Amino acid sequence: MGAPMIAPSSRAFGAYQRLGAVQGELQALRRELHTMPELGFEERRTSARVCEALKLCGVDEIHTGIAQTGIVALIHGRNGPGRQIGLRADMDALPLQEENDLPWRSASPGLMHACGHDGHTTMLIGAARYLAQTRQFDGTAVLIFQPGEEGYAGARAMIQEGLFERFPVESVYAMHNWPQLPAGRIGLNSGAMMAASDKVEITLHGRGGHGAHPHLSVDPVLMAGHVITAVQSLVARNVAPLDQAVVSLCALRAGELGAFSVIPSTAKLVGTVRSFKPAVQQLIEERLTALVESIALGLGGSATVQYTRSYPATINTPREAEFAAMVARDLVGAEHVDSELPPSMGSEDFSFMLQAKPGAYLRIGQASDAGSGCGLHNPRYDFNDEILPLGAALFASLIEHGLPMAPGA
Repeated sequence: MGAPMIAPSSRAFGAYQRLGAVQGELQALRRELHTMPELGFEERRTSARVCEALKLCGVDEIHTGIAQTGIVALIHGRNGPGRQIGLRADMDALPLQEENDLPWRSASPGLMHACGHDGHTTMLIGAARYLAQTRQFDGTAVLIFQPGEEGYAGARAMIQEGLFERFPVESVYAMHNWPQLPAGRIGLNSGAMMAASDKVEITLHGRGGHGAHPHLSVDPVLMAGHVITAVQSLVARNVAPLDQAVVSLCALRAGELGAFSVIPSTAKLVGTVRSFKPAVQQLIEERLTALVESIALGLGGSATVQYTRSYPATINTPREAEFAAMVARDLVGAEHVDSELPPSMGSEDFSFMLQAKPGAYLRIGQASDAGSGCGLHNPRYDFNDEILPLGAALFASLIEHGLPMAPGA
């Protein structure tokens, strides 16, 4: 395994040792979940399997049906309920055809666990097993198994259905595997971890006609070409150089490929905007809309811009980020923790939980010694099962450090 050895002096050594002894069972569960991927709010088989595993772990309470398929499990420490800390794992898969030739490949055509949520779920179940067996903490561990992270805002749905009113955690933590980090390394920072994700849909309206007589038409394809070029000025000439943002127009549809001499009446562009600061997000929305409408008007047409704010930026709170970094250093050693990990322009709906509660989002490396393998959302991606005990121990250690037992207890 790429993970470093954990010193026996570490407080987390016992958790890592016990979870390492059941690595085979964790691997079997993870691979079982991999065979049965389900999209957001459709994770019925997954949810049922998670409940079955949690009952075997001996958790104290299991609450189901939150945001349709979401689950919350409670584990009480030695001295009753007390303070609460939340741990979250996502459960859903992607609409992607798996290309791996593995015994545990997806059994559902067109669906795949290509982001490692099967691994995240398994690590949290591993933590549940350890915490329920040992209970070396005071208070309550709140284990959140969330549906619909991949574009469905499942975290927001759980919150809207009273997640934090029913389970008033004082802080909440999540982690995501990261193929860009070697196995055994843990990364985070005390601010922005992932960007806000916005969706842009642009419809350009012209007047169709014959390609041989373009002067009798208003060409939306020409408008689209100008828009594609012009939007690249939004960040370069509007966003302050020390801020960060990305504008990507990723798809264009206009006319029919077989109709080589027909100028269509409309063209449609779709894309994404990523940013970290609300002020930058607002600036790009306003400038993008004005720019597109002006280009269309200048070329004799018109434009409709639909700008949808999907996920906010994932921002770690400083105190909880430093606490999580301390726990990680105790687990794997300071040399294997990057507490100033650069943020990603990707997005994550754990951001909704961090808007509601203090907390931190961590990355756990999963690249093997032989190489990083495939990145996330790749049809040949697979989770590195060797990091399952480490991730479970990290989850468990956040509880044991965050809800310590009184001296002499």
